[in-house]
Amino acid sequence: MSGLIVLGGAEGAAAQAHFLATGRPLEVISGPSAERLRQMDAEGLRYVLIHVGEDDGEAEGSYERAHHRVTLAEVPGLALRLRQREKKLVTCLAFGYKNGVPADATWLVDVRFLDNPYWEESLRPLDGREPAVAEYVLRQPAARELLDRLESVLRWSIPLYQRDELIVAFGCTGGRHRSVALAEAMAQRLADMPGIELRYEAREL
Repeated sequence: MSGLIVLGGAEGAAAQAHFLATGRPLEVISGPSAERLRQMDAEGLRYVLIHVGEDDGEAEGSYERAHHRVTLAEVPGLALRLRQREKKLVTCLAFGYKNGVPADATWLVDVRFLDNPYWEESLRPLDGREPAVAEYVLRQPAARELLDRLESVLRWSIPLYQRDELIVAFGCTGGRHRSVALAEAMAQRLADMPGIELRYEAREL
């Protein structure tokens, strides 16, 4: 898959060289961006909008509408992820709310309503990759129902997204137990989907 990369923000031009290496067409919007974005939408252009730098305060501008908001230091990593690819990249990500919500999440799944293995003394030092923790989380009826319902929606919606990268982010308090078990379980469930490249990540581990 490929698509136009649009760079906005005060440091968009400085990031240009990194995104040229992705092999994808590139446009840099200098200054106010809302009018150009409306024009691109009217033309039916498919693009990934990246705002580089701080919030510029423009209504419907590149910061407000960005698919990705990054600092200049974060640009090389994002450019690598956005390299031209034949399949959508779908990441099942586990994170902890105490360390902040992932800025680029497509789907945000709050799993803090589930019973927490942290309060089981024998499970506290472990994480969701351990079979004992995964079993504790996944044997809960609510966890199984969440996975069933979410899997159905994701299988339906993923092919409809006009984006090369999607992040399904599962969050619990610390990002070590519930979110890890569920993100890994969902990655396993989606592994047979055609047309996607699947990745599993645990941010706090």
